[in-house]
Amino acid sequence: MPLNLYVSLVKDREDPDPYCHAVAFFNSTVYATCIYSLATISLERYIAVFYPLKYTTVMTKNKTRVLIAFAWFFPPVVLLPISIPDGIIKVYFSSASLVCNPVYSTNVAYSLTLTCLIFFPCSIVMTYANCRLWVAARRQRHKLNIRDLRGRSRPDSASRVLVPVMIVYYTCWTPCMITILYTAISGTAVPEWLEFVAVWLPSANGFLNCIVYFWINHSFRRKFCLMGRRLCLQLCPAVGKAVGYRAPGGVSVVGSVWDNNNSLQERSCSVSSNCTLLPQVVESCI
Repeated sequence: MPLNLYVSLVKDREDPDPYCHAVAFFNSTVYATCIYSLATISLERYIAVFYPLKYTTVMTKNKTRVLIAFAWFFPPVVLLPISIPDGIIKVYFSSASLVCNPVYSTNVAYSLTLTCLIFFPCSIVMTYANCRLWVAARRQRHKLNIRDLRGRSRPDSASRVLVPVMIVYYTCWTPCMITILYTAISGTAVPEWLEFVAVWLPSANGFLNCIVYFWINHSFRRKFCLMGRRLCLQLCPAVGKAVGYRAPGGVSVVGSVWDNNNSLQERSCSVSSNCTLLPQVVESCI
């Protein structure tokens, strides 16, 4: 935001092109890193649920570091041409979205390459992993309902967790990708209101995911509160004691979530915020 605001202030006094290239590169890198991170989370969730006994050997610390490093350092490498003035692709400051955007029609091949390297692979990974999880959890829920002699119907945790996450993902990212493909292939600009929506919806994806997790996942809310209590006791002990926070109860639970990597459910909850699926699916996997 500060970078885009600076460009909007200086564009009338000096040539904003060098700044705009840097800002467009930074914006695109942040977007690409976000989408790679979402795909990485889905992959981790898939491995945790379908291979619980092999999780610690498949998702080692080194492999996790490699995945995180790839999500953060691969996008800048692919998007580096955007940062070069007078390079292979031009940029402009959009008065509609108030950000610097690449002119995708100036290099159709490069624009299509970006979508093929970023959006489509990540979408395939997320869709496949979450659909497999949803089908497995629904099947196991059906089996448990049949075995339940009391006739009590179990909650549909899979639909509550996975369906909203995928709906939010495609709602936020599809307009942006369609706009990129349309402008690159046709060479014509979209209406300003559509450009504004396409640029800013991806930024809302992470924010909406937090709302979804708080809404559907009691464990997520509880652990978030415990983390807040721990920080409050560490940073402001007097305030924490004044509001009634106590160290023994909250701190030990959060510590076990972070330190005990041998606990399957706690490990998956802390990374994926999807622990409501595990009690149903792990039984069927084992």
